[in-house]
Amino acid sequence: MKSWRFFYRFLRVFFIVFAMNGSLTVQAFTGTYGINYGRIADNIPSPDEVVTLLRALKIKNVRIYDADHSVLEAFSGTGLEIVVGVPNGNLKDMNASEDHALSWVKENVQSFLPDTHIRGIAVGNEVLGGDQELWGVLLGAVKNVHKALEKFHLTDLIQVSTAHSQAVLSNSYPPSSCIFNQNIVQYMKPLLEFFSEIHSPFCLNAYPFLDYMGDPANIDINYALFQSTQGIYDTKAKLHYDNMLDAQIDAAYAALENSGFKKMEVIITETGWASRGDENEAAATSTNARTYNYNLRKRLAKKKGTPLRPKNVVKAYIFAVFNENLKPGPTSERNFGLFKADGSISYDIGFKGLKSSATSSILSLKKIRAQDWSASYSLVFTACAAVLLLFLRL
Repeated sequence: MKSWRFFYRFLRVFFIVFAMNGSLTVQAFTGTYGINYGRIADNIPSPDEVVTLLRALKIKNVRIYDADHSVLEAFSGTGLEIVVGVPNGNLKDMNASEDHALSWVKENVQSFLPDTHIRGIAVGNEVLGGDQELWGVLLGAVKNVHKALEKFHLTDLIQVSTAHSQAVLSNSYPPSSCIFNQNIVQYMKPLLEFFSEIHSPFCLNAYPFLDYMGDPANIDINYALFQSTQGIYDTKAKLHYDNMLDAQIDAAYAALENSGFKKMEVIITETGWASRGDENEAAATSTNARTYNYNLRKRLAKKKGTPLRPKNVVKAYIFAVFNENLKPGPTSERNFGLFKADGSISYDIGFKGLKSSATSSILSLKKIRAQDWSASYSLVFTACAAVLLLFLRL
């Protein structure tokens, strides 16, 4: 009986590990291209249709800004890898109580595993450099979420992170001179120390669009759009940059190195270009948005690093799947989508939109899931049969 109990436990662990892609190392990002699935809108397709769309586009990495159960259920059995978010409004409670963090992780993460491939938890978004009331609670919230994952034995499967805006950086031109803003260093340093301990990356929301909009007189738009240009030369590092995104990434690497975290990886958690804007947002056009996103897609497909970190392949999540009609702020904020609210493309970068028939879309989703189930579990069955034969010989 003891032997059979051991074998049962082995099979249970085997199924869980296999369902999480057969790895005991955190892999929050597969490949180089991901996308942000924002939902501040009342007119976008259902989560089931979004899954169909993303599968058709062959985009596997997806970030959401909460842990909405309808989204997590729609992603179940699809093979898509998702990073869920702890909203900024939850950070104070998450910092104050380990039990609160444990309950949140149990309800929004652990209960959906292994069918929904949750690969990461982003604790807050653009906190440092943003709302000062949250600066002091971010690290505690991050640690409590990680402790909750430890209790569920999920730290080898799910990565904990937080995304920063460029507001945390200072002196970013030239890139090698970049440091962290002095007003957030006392919060950033211990956060980076913890992320270094748990092997999490530095996540940056980087927008050449915003930098260009802030200084169009002195920035060549071709440099921001990955177009042919003379670029810039960093005399301190003796490195040439032919596009702004690479420079923004290397500015973050320089700030990390100057703080003692040379080995930490930088991942771009948001980048994109608005296809429409207000009168004072002249660069927000569909032509520029198409150029940026098309060239960005080509750049990521090359799987290469930056001038400062040539061996660190650039990984980026594009912002965003859809235009979001309820987002506050200027018109540009509501027009970053690769797709319009009806599922049609905003501009052509080689992607196709949703099928016109919702029924056919849902049928395709069922077909996709059936194929995933069949392929995955036939492999599991074969592996388990082999183990069983070995066990019976003992």
